[in-house]
Amino acid sequence: MNSVKLAKTPLTLSLILCITLYFNVVDAFFNLTCRCFPGDSCWPTTHQWDNFNMTIEGRLIATVPIASYCHNDAFAPYDEQKCAHLKSIWGFPKTHYESSSSIMAPYFANQSCDPFLARDAPCRIGTHVQYTVNATNFFDIQKTIAFSKEHNIRLVIRNTGHDYLGKSTGPGALGIWTHHFKDIEVIDYSSRYYTGKAVKVGAGVQMFEINEVVHAHNLVVVGGNCQTIGFAGGYSQGGGHGQLASTFGLAADQILEFEVITSETKILTASQSLNEDLYWALAGGGGGTFGVVLSMTSKAHPELRTAAANLTFTNAGISRDTFFNAAKIFITGLGPILDAGGVSIWLLTESMFTTTPTTIPGGSKDQLQKLMDPILQTLKRDNVTYRYFIEDFPSYYESYQVMNPVSNITEAQLGGRLIPRSLLDSSPGVIMNAFRNILTLKNTALLSGVSVNVSRQADVQRNSVNPAWRDAAIDLVVGTSWNYTNWDNDLANRELITNKLLPELEKITPGGGAYLNEADSAQPDWKQVFYGSNYDRLRDIKQKYDPDDTFYAITAVGSEHWTQKADGRLCTS
Repeated sequence: MNSVKLAKTPLTLSLILCITLYFNVVDAFFNLTCRCFPGDSCWPTTHQWDNFNMTIEGRLIATVPIASYCHNDAFAPYDEQKCAHLKSIWGFPKTHYESSSSIMAPYFANQSCDPFLARDAPCRIGTHVQYTVNATNFFDIQKTIAFSKEHNIRLVIRNTGHDYLGKSTGPGALGIWTHHFKDIEVIDYSSRYYTGKAVKVGAGVQMFEINEVVHAHNLVVVGGNCQTIGFAGGYSQGGGHGQLASTFGLAADQILEFEVITSETKILTASQSLNEDLYWALAGGGGGTFGVVLSMTSKAHPELRTAAANLTFTNAGISRDTFFNAAKIFITGLGPILDAGGVSIWLLTESMFTTTPTTIPGGSKDQLQKLMDPILQTLKRDNVTYRYFIEDFPSYYESYQVMNPVSNITEAQLGGRLIPRSLLDSSPGVIMNAFRNILTLKNTALLSGVSVNVSRQADVQRNSVNPAWRDAAIDLVVGTSWNYTNWDNDLANRELITNKLLPELEKITPGGGAYLNEADSAQPDWKQVFYGSNYDRLRDIKQKYDPDDTFYAITAVGSEHWTQKADGRLCTS
């Protein structure tokens, strides 16, 4: 069959030139207003990636989704046994933090390569980073920042990937993986603001690692309940609560200094006497946006005896009113425990309540027992069956190891609100009515609380922690379930949090705040809710140290200037 060739008439040449000009203009437009995206002409060539990899001694990792062998794709051959094993360990944080790219929060994974979907479901890089640099020294980070700026590529900072708001991933992004900065050093620190024991940690150190080291020195640090979170990253930089927070303050209140690389690739020390504004911003203003933290130095406190109790009861055999009355007595009666330096970590659903644990660091079993008696007496009076355990421990570390359940990844979709102590003391019924309304609106929802008192700590004005924390009695998280194979239902549950469930809390806390690490990424007024009156100053500091917006994270300071498009492309708003 003879082929037909189109004659290049002047009209045809004009059309070709117009089309070419059109795509050049479109490409130029995106280069000016968007980060360069895979497939764009500005995207680095294989040769450029290879050359960059040589400058960092082969530490560049091209992303291959860890669930690749669960699908028919180009990354890896399908392997039924490997896939079954992966699904069995998918809920363990280690499965994801040992990867340079895996995403713990399923919503932000966006079913890009999901092991729970059918074998013939697509497996693509999708919302994972395209490449990651396994950074082992500051030169790796400096060169990565420079490369991303040269090619206008979205840049992401990642340690464990343990975040609920999708800050440690991004479509079309280059990741800086700080996970292997594992140095831990216990030191004697002296400044005009603090003299005493401290610990200097690399950016990749996790809670279980630092807890072991400081315990060996008969010390403790304020850290998270989850054993595998990174200590120096978004946890401390965002505020950071835990079982020691009522005794010593938030994790951000402990920070003495940072070693940080800015977007201009400068290495700075940020403390209360050096680059004070950057220190102020990093200590509470959120991770992933002001610079790449190499190390953090934090106060360490003497180890202390600890009393802790666990309590669980359900609605079995009792009325709904009886069940919620018992929960009310516990939750709204925690003031004396908080004032004694204690913290309670609890969970409430439509049918179950549990606290794991309620702790008084420095307290005694007898002291805690007296404070727990009112709820136990109520349970006995109302014939509520319960499980209860209380113990004295010679150290906080031993209490943490015994009484604190191992935390797996959180698959639920989250929203959050800080409940003020003033409301807890004046209107406990209002709080519990809101809780009941939420659970009635969605009877499979859960309410997770960290009851804490961080109002008494000195020098809190020297960091940028959301001021709402200082009157908070509860950091409350609202969660709805996630189903890996029902995306439409997941989206509906997510919208329910934003549009129905959180408003129940917002009604009783007008002008209030939320813990920016445990919040709704779709929060409409996130600047005020996550940062309060600090936001304008934080934005100014962001512009000073990152004038080109090199660092971006969802709901982070400065992120209002950017929008992630439907295809994942990051563009200026």
